[in-house]
Parts: sequence; C-alpha cells; structure tokens
Amino acid sequence: MNDSGNAREVPRRQFVALSGAVGAAALLAGAGPLGGAASAADPAHAESPADSCSTSPPGAGPSSCPPAQFQPLCGKPTDKDPLWNDVQFCVHGTVPPPPQLKPNCLKMSADYIILHGMPETRHNYLLVPTCRITGIECPFLETSGAANYWDDAWQNARSGGSVPVQYPNIGLGINSALSRQLQQLHIHMAGIRPSTQARLQDLEKMSRIATQPSHWGSPQYQAAITGAEGSGDRTYRVLKLPDLGQNLFTLLYRYVVNPAGLDMAKQTLIVVPKMTAAGFAGSFYVLSSDDSLHDGTTTCDHLLVYR
Repeated sequence: MNDSGNAREVPRRQFVALSGAVGAAALLAGAGPLGGAASAADPAHAESPADSCSTSPPGAGPSSCPPAQFQPLCGKPTDKDPLWNDVQFCVHGTVPPPPQLKPNCLKMSADYIILHGMPETRHNYLLVPTCRITGIECPFLETSGAANYWDDAWQNARSGGSVPVQYPNIGLGINSALSRQLQQLHIHMAGIRPSTQARLQDLEKMSRIATQPSHWGSPQYQAAITGAEGSGDRTYRVLKLPDLGQNLFTLLYRYVVNPAGLDMAKQTLIVVPKMTAAGFAGSFYVLSSDDSLHDGTTTCDHLLVYR
C-alpha cells in the first residue's frame, strides 16, 4: 500500500508542553535502555489501567501503549482511520463500517498485526501496531516502553519469517506525516531494488556510511540513491547498524532531528538488510531523509518495491 496525500504536522513544542506529566527529560533524552522492552521504573509507563490504550488480542500478554496524556499527539482509541479500523477487526472482531471491507489478518501478536499492502503481492505487507499510534511523530515511540516494531518487521519479513517478503532484497519503510494517507502507524515490508542494495554496499566501501549513531546527522554521510524509474536521485542520511536492537525512532530524534532543529513529523525512515549472494549478511543500513536536504524526500516509496 503506497501512502499518498497530506497529513497534519505535529509541532515538537506541543509534545514538550504535554510531556511534563510523563517525564519530559526521560522522553526527550531517551532515558533508560534504547531497546523496546518496557521498564517498570520508567515514569512514562507508570499509568493506571484506565490510562492505557492497549488493544491486545484475547489471551495475549499486555501491550505497552501510549498513556492517555499522549492522545492529542498519538491519536485516540475511538478514532476511525481505516487502518485503525483494520486493527480493531483483527483484535476485537469489530467489523469496519461500509464500504470498507474486512481485512485479511495475516498475523496477530500483542504488539502488532500484519496485513496485505496494496497492491496485494507476495512482497508487499504492512506491520501495524495494536496500539493507537498515528505515525512517526508520536513521541511515545522514542521511549523505552514502545515495542521494537522495526525488529518485529524484520523477523516477520526475513526468509523463514512468519510473513516473508518474497523478493531478493528486502526494504522496511515508514512515511512521514506529510506523505501518508492512513493515520495509523504502519511499517511497509516490501522489496527493494538490486541497484539500491549495490549502491549502499558501494557507499560502505567508500566509508560514506556512518557506523556510529552519533555521526548519522553528519553531512559526510549523506548520499544520493536512485529510486523508482522516473523519480530520480534522492538524498538520504545513511547509518549502518549490526542489529535492530536499538530504538530507531530514538536514534533518529536524538542524532538527526533534535540537533538540526528539524520536525520529526517530516521524516521518512527506511531499513535495508545487507544481503550478499549467500543471503543476509548480518547488518542493516538505516536511511533517513526529509525536505530539509537538497533532493531529500519525505517518503519511503521511492526505494520500496510494492508491485
């Protein structure tokens, strides 16, 4: 499913004004582990059950969701976005209002469901949180309580995963608030062109890829990558990580967005597992871009292959 159209921007200062109730220092600085596991000592998750918007499938473990204080930024469980309607059907059996059709729930867990993307192919899927989260601008994603949706997407999309992306190279991507149509967080699990994989490996050989998250925002690690036919080159900041154990949303905000005074709502984020003839090479290229870059982009659709 390719995202298109415009969505509202969420100013960062609005988050700062709201976050006092849940620990602004911990949220903005990413206090605690960068991984997805929730910490009992994390003040951002000391909410009462009434504050939680968990929508775990019956019999599943609890899902860590944004507390009520985040709803102005992250959405309310009563919202009626079509993709959120799909989540409600998969989790609770709530039939979407017509003319929306019932989705095919390919996989369900406490934290996410997996659906077909559009067009429906064997290399186009969506991972969608069971929490109500509008998108990349939701600051709860940067806390230690958020699930590690990127690693979840990889574990499902990889060869041998529950919903494998059947394509030689895999790409995982999320669009900015500016470039999406559906207002429920979703990670595209799709194909990626061999030329994109080759370009990233060439950049690595030329030492044009950051190997430390703290260097990710440096101009020397910005590179042009050719996208879909007719879309031309787009500029991305490129980081290489040995695994997806860290919170990519936290890394993006801490080392790219905040130092440059950018808007998290305008960011696109893409993960490309490094592949060789022998298969997965055990590391990941992480690309970010936005319209502040020369020839930057706010969408992952230039690089991902859906059809």
